[in-house]
Amino acid sequence: MTVASGNWRVSEAPAVWNPGGDLPDLNVWLALLGRRHPFHERARQYVEESLATGERIVPLYFCRATMLGLIRLLCQPKVMGDAVQTLPGAHALYRQLRDTAGVGFQHDLESADILLASWLGTAGKPLPSRLWTDAWLAALAESSGLRLVSFDRDFRRFPLARSLLLTAS
Repeated sequence: MTVASGNWRVSEAPAVWNPGGDLPDLNVWLALLGRRHPFHERARQYVEESLATGERIVPLYFCRATMLGLIRLLCQPKVMGDAVQTLPGAHALYRQLRDTAGVGFQHDLESADILLASWLGTAGKPLPSRLWTDAWLAALAESSGLRLVSFDRDFRRFPLARSLLLTAS
């Protein structure tokens, strides 16, 4: 689809409604790969349940923000300790996840950008800049029909139709 905006023409992948799919937050992907992460077991359990073989597989989606964030954090010694990765190694881990059956990629949508703009300063609470990426993930999940999954309670502030807030236990 091509959208005209002034003198610019913006190309956007067609919106895909993904009922039953999940958009895990970066903290879920990082906990899954970080065996020493305090939420590793819960993230592993969530992913195994989602991608269970049988009749019901809940597809999991990366997006540009979670892909870039995961690769960046896997290369940070302060985050990963002894398990720190080189950039090619981190990208290979990402590709390994992406090549897993049931894991896909949700492209950015113009409708998410419009929704994000509508959420700025809603309900009398201005959006703190530290939540900008969270707001984007929430808007992308909402506009693409995905359930947002995170350990982060800050997502409660967004009016999501579908979300799952994981706990460590």
